[in-house]
Amino acid sequence: MSYKTLLFDIDDTLLDFKAAEHHAISSLMMELGIEPSEINIQNYSRINQDYWSQFEKGLLAKDVLIAKRFETFFSLHQLSVNGKEMDKKFRGNLEKGHFLIEGSLSLLENLKSEFDLYAVTNGVARTQHRRINDSGLINYFRDIFVSEETGFQKPTKEYFDYVFERIPECDVNKTLIIGDSLTSDILGGMNAGIDTCWFNPTKQKNPYSHIQPTYEITALDELTAILKI
Repeated sequence: MSYKTLLFDIDDTLLDFKAAEHHAISSLMMELGIEPSEINIQNYSRINQDYWSQFEKGLLAKDVLIAKRFETFFSLHQLSVNGKEMDKKFRGNLEKGHFLIEGSLSLLENLKSEFDLYAVTNGVARTQHRRINDSGLINYFRDIFVSEETGFQKPTKEYFDYVFERIPECDVNKTLIIGDSLTSDILGGMNAGIDTCWFNPTKQKNPYSHIQPTYEITALDELTAILKI
């Protein structure tokens, strides 16, 4: 397949969101007198993922997600907090985290002259734009599509319809999405009728029989073989 347009997920595909999140939630815990132990970090991540999963399925509004994840987590420590205020502090910490996945910049540098590169990411616009800008990724994308600004989120077809309408002469048959999430990036690509590439650096087993990526890679530089460059 000859591709022209490449859609890149950001978090845990090009930027190490787990490292940024770890820094952000650890700082917030310490501010409230909670030890940022591994078990506490894992508990927050589990709660956060549960809420994001509901959001991706259209079962939860963004403002509810943003507040409830912190209210639920801190209630485990007998603390009653204002979820929106906690999110504001968390976002301030998160915006400073733009740790790059190994090989991300060199990959984009190799691709930029031959392909049209776009960022497709769920999340809060201000946070994502700052992280993309501060990390240097902004220099490689023709446009950046953040779910908060589009009004839709991956994996919905509406999100991708929004993206395609804003990419000049976009040919879905020559478009590939690259991302780490089966339920967001890969399912989203399938819903949109485009080829998909699952970035799976930890070599996880795919638990979903109905979500099958076109390609699978464990390191970003493996993408060049798929693109034949």
